Amino acid sequence: MKKDVKFQTRAIHYGYDAKQFHGSLNPPIYMTSTFAFESVKQGAMAFEGENSHYIYSRLGTPSQALLEQRIANLEGAEAALATASGMGAITSAFWSLIEPGDEIIADTTLYGCTFSFLEHGLKKFGVRITYCDLTDSDNLIKLISAKTKIVYGETPANPNMRLIDIQALAKITKDTDAKLIIDNTYCTPYLQRPIELGADLVVHSATKYLGGHGDLIAGFVIGDSETLETIRYYGLKDMTGSVISAMDIALILRGLKTLHVRMDRHCSNAMKVANFLNDHPQVSKVYFPGLPDFEYYALAKKQMLKAGGMIAFEVDGSREVGENFVNHLQMILCAVSLGDTETLIQHPASMTHSTYSDEELVKHLISPSLLRLSVGLEDVDDIIDDLDQALNSVSRGMKIISNTAA
Repeated sequence: MKKDVKFQTRAIHYGYDAKQFHGSLNPPIYMTSTFAFESVKQGAMAFEGENSHYIYSRLGTPSQALLEQRIANLEGAEAALATASGMGAITSAFWSLIEPGDEIIADTTLYGCTFSFLEHGLKKFGVRITYCDLTDSDNLIKLISAKTKIVYGETPANPNMRLIDIQALAKITKDTDAKLIIDNTYCTPYLQRPIELGADLVVHSATKYLGGHGDLIAGFVIGDSETLETIRYYGLKDMTGSVISAMDIALILRGLKTLHVRMDRHCSNAMKVANFLNDHPQVSKVYFPGLPDFEYYALAKKQMLKAGGMIAFEVDGSREVGENFVNHLQMILCAVSLGDTETLIQHPASMTHSTYSDEELVKHLISPSLLRLSVGLEDVDDIIDDLDQALNSVSRGMKIISNTAA
């Protein structure tokens, strides 16, 4: 394949030649747990790493190798590792890079399960966890030390949409022993490529936009070949066992073929929905990278191709008003995932970020009344109509309560 082939074409073709597989348009699915050797010598050489023969599906299969080569190519990296979940990717990477006494500097806002892994998991094993507002890179300069082995952040952050400047952080970590790891789930490599901006590793929940249809659970770690080999043969093989299934491999390969088409529609729909919410009198605040009044708008223009399909917002009123609004939606589903064809909404404080205490929610900049909206691929007018009727229903209810109290 030519070097100048565009992203969209590589997402469909990279790494696969149908002629080598009897002309099969789609790559074969390897439904096997183990691979046979022609001799003991061949098997011994495989275990010693002296040949490339497949051994056991926990370590990889031909279709997994194709998937990993393709996603690494799309991210602009040397190598990748597919795992059974996004948390499998994060934990496999972290266990491979840290020891007791090491420090992890993490951004203030993190996905609930990532926060729980750091706060309630790694701390028990003598790893120091330091939370830092990485939206200001000067904060990292003040904190980073010889003990810092990982600097970690999400951009945009789940769920409040804060952005961090990847290039600025990379300039700080490049001359240290710390690896800069970025969760790129919200953007996918179509909208943002952290490796090209200086990050050492990228993680994804492939459950989301990369799969795109809500029918699989998977994850990725992406970066340089040497580090990925360590993560595969230690973090995944020995520590987590987070092995991706054969069917999920096939489904992600299918999802990547339409990634650019889906992301374009997610982005265009989200832009229209964000403008609607921003203009609605019942909505007090909208957090979306495509809005000019968004705090990180300039940074989004710098490091993202488009603004993405995720919106966070707050309905005017209390946490209970926000929950009532969600309960009045008719087409939009209350569900905790994102990046599906369906539009999904959830209340982070009650759901994805319920691992935070009430005090921790405030400390980590997650408003208890915040709602997270994953804008789907439905007709955008239908999405807006459903949001509008729910907002109007809540407004009428508040007026009735106000009149009754008077």
